[in-house]
Amino acid sequence: MNRQISRWTLAVAVAATLAGPVRAQTPEPETPSVSGNTTVHLIRLLVEQGVITEVQAQGLLDQARRDALAEQRRQPQVQEGDVRVPYIPETVREGIREEVKEEVMAQARRENWAAPNTVPDWTSRITLSGDVRVRNESRFLADDNSDLIVDFQEWNEDKYDVRLDDDTLPPLLNTRKDRENLMRIRARFGLEAELGKQWSAGVRLATGSSDSPVSTTQTLGGGLSKKDIWLDRAHIRWTPGAWSFTAGRADNPFVSTDILYSDELAFDGVSAAWRGTGMARGGGFFGTLGAFPLEYLSDDFPSDEQNKTESEDKWLFGAQLGVNWRFTDQNSLLAAVAYYDFDNIRGQGSQQCFLYLDYQTCDTDWSAPAFMQKGNTVFLLRDIALEPGNEAATAQPQLVGLASEFQLLDINLRWDTSLFRDYQLRMAANYVHNLAYDEDEMLEHSEGQIYNNFDFNGELESGSDAWMLQAAFGEGLDLKRSGDWQMFLGYKYIEPDALPDGFNDSTFHLGGTNAKGYFLGGAYAFTDRLSTRGRWLSAEEVYGQPFAIDVLQLELNARF
Repeated sequence: MNRQISRWTLAVAVAATLAGPVRAQTPEPETPSVSGNTTVHLIRLLVEQGVITEVQAQGLLDQARRDALAEQRRQPQVQEGDVRVPYIPETVREGIREEVKEEVMAQARRENWAAPNTVPDWTSRITLSGDVRVRNESRFLADDNSDLIVDFQEWNEDKYDVRLDDDTLPPLLNTRKDRENLMRIRARFGLEAELGKQWSAGVRLATGSSDSPVSTTQTLGGGLSKKDIWLDRAHIRWTPGAWSFTAGRADNPFVSTDILYSDELAFDGVSAAWRGTGMARGGGFFGTLGAFPLEYLSDDFPSDEQNKTESEDKWLFGAQLGVNWRFTDQNSLLAAVAYYDFDNIRGQGSQQCFLYLDYQTCDTDWSAPAFMQKGNTVFLLRDIALEPGNEAATAQPQLVGLASEFQLLDINLRWDTSLFRDYQLRMAANYVHNLAYDEDEMLEHSEGQIYNNFDFNGELESGSDAWMLQAAFGEGLDLKRSGDWQMFLGYKYIEPDALPDGFNDSTFHLGGTNAKGYFLGGAYAFTDRLSTRGRWLSAEEVYGQPFAIDVLQLELNARF
């Protein structure tokens, strides 16, 4: 506080000194100089205290020397014993006063010593953010779609009974009846706190109709009932220099698109990101490593047996290298290559289990995925023993698991260029290949229990590749300023086992894999923080039974 007061004192003193004449105590030398007067000392003290810069101080000294020389030329020859009063013009004094005042007040506001204790200290370390989206969504399904598309997520939740003499159908998706004008909302509120040098923490809450990992959107209605709030983010971050280490539940640390990871997907685990510099025009190389637990086996599995199963956990390991190259002032290229290993997510066939003896689980039930959308090849996990003498009536509640392993190569390219009249063009491409895909090995591993993705001849019909092309044109493609706008167009192609179907965009073909089609739309910013967007997405199956879905979305987006 003493130092703050001294700064004010110095600022006032120099302003007062410059406001009026300064009387020399001894005769001046022949060459005009201001090095020994009180004004110079005050200016130097202001520099030492950080109130003004060296450049500003030198400007004041130079002006004083010029004024002193002009005054000397106007005055008669100074004789020994004379006392001289230098003159500083009023305009100069006024300019100096205003400049010093602005510098001092700016520093006072930054350091909170102009009016101390009026704002709590913690508020300077907290950053709040949030957004609200209101969307009208319509889903149009073709009349000739197959009406036998199984909902495997619900199948696993209900443990569907597959007895051959049971006429009950498995859980089926709606494939033919439109859903029009669904009013939907998304609200997110986040907090970021500075914890000291290089450390921070973040928390975010969000809406959501369920605990689905790929969407925080919630459909309105429900008898006007209140809506759910979920913990969407919770992380601690350490940022020493070019590195950033994050632990907890955080944003996607990789450069990717929504054919692989939904824009709303959070990553539980740890990641390390490096952002290099050194390239011309601010570009540089970057890299990311991450380890993310997908599922932990329950401590007491199986709960109805004495012998418990050892740890069978599922993980995602990822590594990415890339470059952000700005090769001219109007052109930049982002290129990234990544490898993702989805460890232990493949289904495992069980040993024979005797559910008719009132056991509730089989030994590999843990290998059923926690969340699925649709598209991946699946097989029956349980080898259920039939009750002797009552084979036809023996219940056979089944679970399904993924038939393929997933080790993904992911390549992303994005080119941005500035055109005439501040217009911008962005071209993007993404290619994903499942290096672990092997049809023969999938059939062998499942022991003939694959349930879906067969053609009419009984041959497995799947694939290991996915790709996307997209172009956007407009003014201010990030929609950060009032009047910014964009138009976009793209095409996606996702084979059934190119990637896990549980983590990608939930809107295109209503989520999952085994989908191809186009999307287009536009967006406009009404203000710096309010924009509108419209999208049309048209998709159909790559293989198998006909299944075409069109989606129309019209929305308002607000951020704060």
